[in-house]
Amino acid sequence: MRVVPGKPGFLTPGPVLVLLGCLPGLLAVVALALCARGGERPVPVRLDHPAEARAAAVHRAGRPAIVPRSAWLGPTPGPSGPPPRYDDEVVAVFVHHTDSPGGYACADAPRLIRHLYAGQTGARHWDDIGYNFLVDRCGTIYEGRAGGVDRPVTGAHAQGFNHRTAGIAALGTFTAGVPVPQAMTDAIAALVAWKLGLADIDPRDRVRLVSSNSLSRYKAGTAATLPVVAGHSDGFRTDCPGAALVARLPEIRQKAARLQGRFAPPASTGRR
Repeated sequence: MRVVPGKPGFLTPGPVLVLLGCLPGLLAVVALALCARGGERPVPVRLDHPAEARAAAVHRAGRPAIVPRSAWLGPTPGPSGPPPRYDDEVVAVFVHHTDSPGGYACADAPRLIRHLYAGQTGARHWDDIGYNFLVDRCGTIYEGRAGGVDRPVTGAHAQGFNHRTAGIAALGTFTAGVPVPQAMTDAIAALVAWKLGLADIDPRDRVRLVSSNSLSRYKAGTAATLPVVAGHSDGFRTDCPGAALVARLPEIRQKAARLQGRFAPPASTGRR
């Protein structure tokens, strides 16, 4: 007997029966028993359904244009510090503002970033700029901390919550009443959609992060449930990223989710 493809359990006569018909009675019985025993072997069943796997992996967004750090760092020598550190994946994003003067010409953004870098690696003695990315008022995205924009580089942007997160800094000061350029929020949303999509994270969701430092809002070792796209003030006692930018975070989350192809409500809360 043989199994008809596409019709599980439906058997039709085949070469085996023909051969059995040519054997003496007892021998045919033994052979038939062996055939039956062989037919009882469990058939491996794939529990992962390719169609479902593909559906779960479609929540990604295209990578936006990102200006490499060499464009703003130029010939400035970097500090001789340790190599970049990495986490397993990025599951959340903290949005910051740099508290820099607003109204700058976008052509000056590299100079402003270089100034931030000099302050953090100079007076603060950090090994690199703390933010993973910076976005200017015209929507240009810059690579910040070294290590690879598509890799889960451990930043130095959110006291207690640098692990498994990325820091995106809006270049400027966005306290209450300060207009936040649409080009800037659109660029942040595109960056969020792409970066979180690498781990299939819904930007509208919430996530559990463990504080590594009691200087944060949470004692070291505490598991805090925070928005996947959080303001710096969600994890640290600060006014950053400014009330005006905080007010735009819901819009950024929704736009990032749409860019990932997500339209239904988040499937879970407080995961990971």
